[in-house]
Amino acid sequence: MSDIVADSWRRSLAAHGRREDAVVTSILDKGELCDYRTGHPLAPVMPVIDQLLVEPARDAGILVAVGDASSRLLWLGGDSSVRRRAESMAFLEGADWSESSVGTSAPGTALAAGSAVQIRGAEHFSPLVEAFSCTAMPIRDPRTGEAIGVVDITGGEQAVAGHALPWLRATVAAAEERLRGLAPQGVQQAQRAVRPGSPLGAVLAVTGRDQGVLRSRGRDLNLSVRHSEILVLLAGHPRGLTAEELAERLYAQPVPPVTLRAELVRLRKVLDAAGVGVTLRSRPYRVEGLEVDSMTALALLERGSHRQALGAYGGQLLPRSEAPAITELRDELSATLREAVVGSAAVDVVLHYLRLPEAADDAEAWRTALRLLPPRSPKRAAVVAHLERLAG
Repeated sequence: MSDIVADSWRRSLAAHGRREDAVVTSILDKGELCDYRTGHPLAPVMPVIDQLLVEPARDAGILVAVGDASSRLLWLGGDSSVRRRAESMAFLEGADWSESSVGTSAPGTALAAGSAVQIRGAEHFSPLVEAFSCTAMPIRDPRTGEAIGVVDITGGEQAVAGHALPWLRATVAAAEERLRGLAPQGVQQAQRAVRPGSPLGAVLAVTGRDQGVLRSRGRDLNLSVRHSEILVLLAGHPRGLTAEELAERLYAQPVPPVTLRAELVRLRKVLDAAGVGVTLRSRPYRVEGLEVDSMTALALLERGSHRQALGAYGGQLLPRSEAPAITELRDELSATLREAVVGSAAVDVVLHYLRLPEAADDAEAWRTALRLLPPRSPKRAAVVAHLERLAG
């Protein structure tokens, strides 16, 4: 193991504790991804990367990924069969592949180390990624030297073969030369459009929590139940909600308009004072710059990424909340997750689900785990004992 990889493992252990906890939990929806890519400084050089790397990769058993400076994957191309396999580990457009998300991997580690890296199979921190190897390299603004993204090739052994790194270096050099030819302010303007205040840094954790925690730029901001409810509802309606629509979703009984307006004023002050890059707009009310773990979990379930969905899901959505729309969302997410997990036929997924408090009395899920476990598995005894307690 190289020094770069060893250093990355130390960072990953500090961030995650267990390898199994390193899973993708943040994926942009299609609308956010489209808007973000359009204004990204790498958008003008994608034709160069397509010609030199993506097109040849289609017949080489390799998947090509281009990410931003935070290792969020923005473009994927190359071999379609590899792409389908990679979806099982949430290697998807819009997914966060930084070390803080999945631990040691070529895209995130290349940016963390500031250099080209190659990660082979079991050198990956997350067990989900061990079937792949990858090579990645930062791509920089030639005028400032600042990393503005990363280019990665992922696949089998061919992704770290002798030709892989020179091929990648040549592509990055050509892309950087193209950047050099842009209008003098072109890259800097694009960077300003997607840096501080962008929608890619703040995550609201509301599953398995009575009150939401807003995480951004290495800081945690604890929110009240009401403010958490408001942010969840607005994040789920990107086009916004009128005051009447929002009040109907928040309150079981009609309330004076001034009550909701006062709450929104307080929330805006909290967000502005914290400087977390989340903006509350009005007319209609909407929120910008925010991802919510419950929405990420649902998106992952829709893609069939059950393991990643469980990683994003910490438990029931704001269990203390009695807001009508939150109650509905809570029930929908719990039911969707349970149905997907129990029907997945993957014993590790079912066992992960059974660790959730909401699964404690789910006899069908426990019987499913017993059916899927190998006859000599040491885990069977605990499952049998739990089923006996439920039956008694």
